[in-house]
Amino acid sequence: MSIFRSGMSKTRQSFFGRISQMLTGSAEIDDDTWDDIEALLIQADMGVDTTRAVLEDLQNRVRKQGIRRAEDVQPLLKQSLRALLKDPPVLNISGRPLSIMLIVGVNGSGKTTSIGKLAYRLNNINQRKVMLAAGDTFRAAAIEQLQMWGERVGVPVVANKPGSDPAAVVFDATAAATRAGGTC
Repeated sequence: MSIFRSGMSKTRQSFFGRISQMLTGSAEIDDDTWDDIEALLIQADMGVDTTRAVLEDLQNRVRKQGIRRAEDVQPLLKQSLRALLKDPPVLNISGRPLSIMLIVGVNGSGKTTSIGKLAYRLNNINQRKVMLAAGDTFRAAAIEQLQMWGERVGVPVVANKPGSDPAAVVFDATAAATRAGGTC
């Protein structure tokens, strides 16, 4: 199994494992059920707008099907998420000489893993030149983790020593990408 598929499998198992734990044994669907699902979607980095859209779709499905037990919600949640992914938004970076993406989020939310997966996809599937910048210079092992992902997916990583100025790392990476004719 490819690194990308393996990583996605772990993410899926973790997310749905937490959903299953939360819903199993719960009796009736109530406001707390919806609050818990919303919190899990936000924690999974779905974003506020996407979370609201998924919840609205899920609540409509539950209402239409007359579902009352919380444990019966999980299959409908999967349907709501699949419907969301049916026509995923397009990341259009073609025609640009250089595209820069800034990935931000709370600690432990999977940013580095997501960066690795995105780099893999852009580099190997979309055939884009990719370079990563290790701008998180203050978190322990952040630079090493990003370098590991760079090695795994075959893309260069611009890094400096821990504690250095993050803006300088990004500046150096932008300059290096421009010199290399980078596209992303």
